Amino acid sequence: MNKSVCVIGAGYWGKNHIRILHDLGFLGGIVESNQETLNRFAEQYPDVKGFLSLDEALHKDNFLGFTVATPAETHFSLAKQIIERGKPILVEKPLTLSIGHAEELVKLANKNNVNLMVGHVMLFHPAIKKIKELIEDDKIGKLQYIYSNRLNLGQVRTEENVFWSLAPHDISIFQFFTNKYPVSIKANGSTFLQKGICDSTITQLKYPNGVEGHIFVSWLHPFKEHRLVVIGSEAMITFEDSSEGKPLKLYAKKFNMAQGIPEKVDGPVTLIDYEQTMALTNELHYFVNHLGEEKPKISNSQHALEVMRILIKASEDLEAK
Repeated sequence: MNKSVCVIGAGYWGKNHIRILHDLGFLGGIVESNQETLNRFAEQYPDVKGFLSLDEALHKDNFLGFTVATPAETHFSLAKQIIERGKPILVEKPLTLSIGHAEELVKLANKNNVNLMVGHVMLFHPAIKKIKELIEDDKIGKLQYIYSNRLNLGQVRTEENVFWSLAPHDISIFQFFTNKYPVSIKANGSTFLQKGICDSTITQLKYPNGVEGHIFVSWLHPFKEHRLVVIGSEAMITFEDSSEGKPLKLYAKKFNMAQGIPEKVDGPVTLIDYEQTMALTNELHYFVNHLGEEKPKISNSQHALEVMRILIKASEDLEAK
């Protein structure tokens, strides 16, 4: 399967696809509309074919799969062409800019028996995968509550609010942990810098199995904090993605209600080891391993639809206030 994947888009994120797929031995082509950029990559990777358009790549070669790392407004048309040719595809998030277009792509992928993945890269972070294992192995008892803080004095966008910019990461993680669609989605936001564009939002989610959670995102914050907390009936987990060493900890802490009165059980804290691998490398390797008939279970098209629906429902709640 050497040199079988073509990357569409050689920009800010696409160049990472190119580098990693080349390192893995799976890079076969690059599509980039900017001739100067394409020439630069041709010099760097002389054994890789370059194309100025997707149409050219589809007709001049027989790649086994494609990744799309172009601006979001181009995702629908590019993905549709690839799916109609029966080729497996990984599209960077968001899949599309409308739920209608996303649903059309998913139906088309099912009709053509095409594996469609979406780049929710945090699902391939080794710490997130480890937390999923701990939950499934009943190491924390019954999952009760999840919360995430994704805060920074970061890049302020003018075309989208902080919720659309940062929250998709955490929504995808919540869906990964719960395997359920929320029965309640509520959101509140604050706007200070630009009219109509939220700088911070808090989203509350309730799931049918009794799990609850909240997502706090802000680009108007004095320091960087990427923190995930998972509460179970028997233990708790924290992951500090913005701290040195990115520690993952298991807390043997809970409240015992055997006597009808909350009794705190304050047990030890254990540092959990996890693989020190790059999430994007894991994601692209997983995609390559699902170029055949086996359907991806992680970050598949149905998961992407759920994330989009939650984003839209929360956005509607923000706009109504």
